[in-house]
Amino acid sequence: MLLCLLLAALLWPGRTNILLLGVDSREPGSNLGRTDTMILATFQPLQPYVGMLAIPRDLWVTLSDGSQDRINTAHFYAEAQTPGAGPAAAMDAVRQNFGVDVDYYVRIRFDGLVSLVDALGGVEVTLPSAMSGYTAGTHHLNGTQALALVRDRANSDDLYRNARGQIFIKALLAEVLRAGSWGQLPAALELLPLVLDTDIPPTQWPRLAIALLRTGAEGIDGRAFSHEMVAPFTTEGGAAVLAPNWELINPVLLEMFGQ
Repeated sequence: MLLCLLLAALLWPGRTNILLLGVDSREPGSNLGRTDTMILATFQPLQPYVGMLAIPRDLWVTLSDGSQDRINTAHFYAEAQTPGAGPAAAMDAVRQNFGVDVDYYVRIRFDGLVSLVDALGGVEVTLPSAMSGYTAGTHHLNGTQALALVRDRANSDDLYRNARGQIFIKALLAEVLRAGSWGQLPAALELLPLVLDTDIPPTQWPRLAIALLRTGAEGIDGRAFSHEMVAPFTTEGGAAVLAPNWELINPVLLEMFGQ
C-alpha cells in the first residue's frame, strides 16, 4: 500500500506545464532583460511524455494590461517595474494568449550557461543541417561554443533560432542523463543558483525526473513554430513582428497540451 501511494504521488497530477525563460540581460547576474528564449514544456510521467514548444520572441500578442507588443517584452516590463515580477508576467502572457495552464517557470540566465556546460565537460550537439558555422552531424561544444550557437543570429530568423535553442536544451538534458557524466553533476549543481531560478517546489522534481528518464532526451517531442504559423508584418512604430495564425497553432496546442 505504501508503495502504491508513493507511485501515485510521483505520477500524479498527470500533467505539469513549465515555462522555460532564457534571459539575455545586458548586465551579468541581472534578470532585467527580454526573454529571447521562451519554451513551453509539458511533463506527463505516467504516459510518459515530455513536449517542448518554442515560442517566437517576436510573436505579436496582447499583454495582461491590454496593450499589444512582442511576447518577449512581458518579462522585461514587469521586471523593470518590480524586480522578480518578470516570470509571472511572462506566464500570464502565455496563459492569456495560448489558453494553456502554466504551473511553474524556470528562468535561465544565459551568462551563466558557459560555466554550467563546462562543469559538465561540454555537450554533444547533433545538428540536422549545417548551421552557425558547423556542418551537419555531431559536435562536442564547450560552454562558450554552446552559448554562441544559441545566440547566433547570422543568416537566420527567429524561428530558426528557436530550433537551435531546442537542439541545445536536448543536448544538455542528454548530458545530464548520461551515466558517464554523473561524476560532474555535483559541481554542476553548485552552479545552478548562478544559472537559473525557479518556483518549482522540491516535491515536483522527482516527477519531472521520472518523466525525463522514461522518455530520454531523444524521446522529447520538441517543436517550433513553422513559417506558416505566423505572418510577418511591420507595426506602426516600424517594428518587424510576427502575427500568430491561431488556426494552425491551436491544433498543435491541443495535441501537445490537451487544450
